[in-house]
Amino acid sequence: MMVQALDLQSFILRARVLKLYRQALKIAHRAPVHVRGELKQTVREEMGKNRDCNDKQKIRYLISEGLERVKGLDEMLDMQGH
Repeated sequence: MMVQALDLQSFILRARVLKLYRQALKIAHRAPVHVRGELKQTVREEMGKNRDCNDKQKIRYLISEGLERVKGLDEMLDMQGH
């Protein structure tokens, strides 16, 4: 398999996606034990759905949508005391 060299913009976007992914998994880990596994699986599936997307505009949109969803989950877990 040949690794494709990334231009700077792609490199930065990739870093932002990975940061979002780690953030989402970290927050999911705070969820109650009985839903934690399912939540982490959902995070993995959502990220995997767009794994092959090369449209930078769409990637930016997906990142901002992901950040909103992560923020919402974080706030919900805070309200529930997790």
